[in-house]
Amino acid sequence: MAKATLHDGGTIDVEVHGTGPALLLPVDPTPVEGERAEELRKWGTDPALGRSLIDGLRDTFQVITFDYLGHVMATPKPDTLTPAAVAADLLAVADAAGAGRFAYYGYSWLAVSGLQLAIRTDRLSALVMGGFPAFGAPYAEMLRVTRATYDLATGQKPAEPAQSGTGDEYDWSSAEVATSEEQARQFVTLYEGLQGFDDKAVRLSCPRLCFAGSADEIRYDERWSGTHVSIGGTLTRHKDELEALGWDVQVLDGLDHMSAMHSATVLPVLRPWLARALAVRL
Repeated sequence: MAKATLHDGGTIDVEVHGTGPALLLPVDPTPVEGERAEELRKWGTDPALGRSLIDGLRDTFQVITFDYLGHVMATPKPDTLTPAAVAADLLAVADAAGAGRFAYYGYSWLAVSGLQLAIRTDRLSALVMGGFPAFGAPYAEMLRVTRATYDLATGQKPAEPAQSGTGDEYDWSSAEVATSEEQARQFVTLYEGLQGFDDKAVRLSCPRLCFAGSADEIRYDERWSGTHVSIGGTLTRHKDELEALGWDVQVLDGLDHMSAMHSATVLPVLRPWLARALAVRL
């Protein structure tokens, strides 16, 4: 196991699985087990997501995994988690794994991170963004959500997220704030740094794919200023523009933000697309 030194001097474990073209995959390689795993399943989350993705890709690709989300939650970076710093961290991981050129797949804010990486390096062989649109993205809405989350984190005791309904769809408005002040602040820093970013002006040369569920529409209640974060709708509206810019686009019918990130959904999209983009045989 390698270690990468990140922008703030901290280190993160880096695991390498399989052989083939390198793929940076920011996931937790260790499945969650026991009672916590059952809770995650109730919220629509796959407790073995990282391991399932690794196992589904390692026969064809050199999968470089690192739990970036777990790291920033355990070691918050409230003032330094800027887009440039995140991109630098991802490059540090690739360096630690000895990957000169590499593909990247990230979901949600880690997809945002992948786009920021892509505009700062010529080392990407392919880029895959899941659960966040690459064109006309809701950066202003995400700043409102993260600022509201920060305000809630500073004003009430953190609690475990709650789930209402049957468990088929995550109720974002039912969630209690489960982050500390520093954990929440780092994402405010990230989205503040993206307010001047014009994704419509981005021009990339590497193969690239953006996908999201058609029902990925996150609606928050008044605690989050009634913010509506449209992901699937935005990707659908701008599909033609993205394709004209050389992107491949897949809108996954009927899936929401949580269901579109499951390995059973992602692997049939990611694996053949990467094989074509990187010219490898499955």
